[in-house]
Amino acid sequence: MLSKRSIVISAPSGAGKSTIVGALLRKYPQLEFSISACSRAPRGQEQNGVDYYFLTPDTFKQQIDQGAFFEWEEVYTGMYYGTLHAELERIWTAGKVVIFDVDVIGGLKIKEKLQAAAVSIFIQPPSIQVLEERLRKRQTDSEDKIQLRLAKAEEEMSHAQEFDHVVVNDELSTAIEAVERIVQQLISA
Repeated sequence: MLSKRSIVISAPSGAGKSTIVGALLRKYPQLEFSISACSRAPRGQEQNGVDYYFLTPDTFKQQIDQGAFFEWEEVYTGMYYGTLHAELERIWTAGKVVIFDVDVIGGLKIKEKLQAAAVSIFIQPPSIQVLEERLRKRQTDSEDKIQLRLAKAEEEMSHAQEFDHVVVNDELSTAIEAVERIVQQLISA
């Protein structure tokens, strides 16, 4: 069913998934970004209802208890991320294809729930060293957060083969083109 189709893009933090998703959204008007909810504070220029739905940890937990989430995860201790049912219905009701920009475990949960209605793409950094350079260049995280993200990235990369497609983001324009070819097949089907 067209209205329930989805694209799941997952990667370790800093691998380039948000940049790739942004490029897809600019090229394909039939895609709509699924805004995730999270229990962290905004970073940089992030805006509520645009980049994320920023909830307090208590509000996030209340929403879990009320069954408001399609999927959710405690990504780091006390830091929750998830997809609201209402967000998916908003996009599908508009006749759009949902595009997810989510962490690896969240991506696998979404793929499991949506099965054939979702195409999953893992964006892989060329190496942990390159990933560390990218995280440092962002200048949005403390040293402790960078180390936490790097430790998590090694575990996340072990799940790459569980996705339908793996695209190595060594050179951004080449990675974007590879993902566009996958998306074009889905949209043309």
